Amino acid sequence: MPIVSPHPEPTLVDGRQSERALLVRRGVQRLFGDLRHAVLPELGLASGRRADLISLSEKGEIWIVEIKSSIEDLRADSKWPDYRQHCDRLFFATHPDVPLDIFPPDCGMILSDGFGAEIVRQAPEHKLAPATRKALTLRFARVGADRLLIAEQTAYGQLER
Repeated sequence: MPIVSPHPEPTLVDGRQSERALLVRRGVQRLFGDLRHAVLPELGLASGRRADLISLSEKGEIWIVEIKSSIEDLRADSKWPDYRQHCDRLFFATHPDVPLDIFPPDCGMILSDGFGAEIVRQAPEHKLAPATRKALTLRFARVGADRLLIAEQTAYGQLER
């Protein structure tokens, strides 16, 4: 069951993600756990875009990962440059059946098999402005806390529908 929020935040799995994209996401989430990053999937941003994955490092660095499950998925997407204004580092993530040379060279690259992932190209750093960092960090914390509360209420049957 997807976690839903009483706030205008999209659900974590809304039917737009393919099974393959969800496997890529799982592998990246495991990698980020190993890197000690806090991770949220499907986070809405101030620009109206929605990040597939966003992470917060122990140092407060914000990374966004755009998941692409096929060549067509990448070719159909023209919005990915907009994510740069919301992160210190921007990555693409995909699976072994997608050729890596089709991805923009000025972004990081993560390869995921669904069980784990590895960074095959580090993303260049583009430091966020302090006010943007603060706003995004607060959004990350509030949405994460909301999702945790909803999950807990759902687990204990306390969520009113």
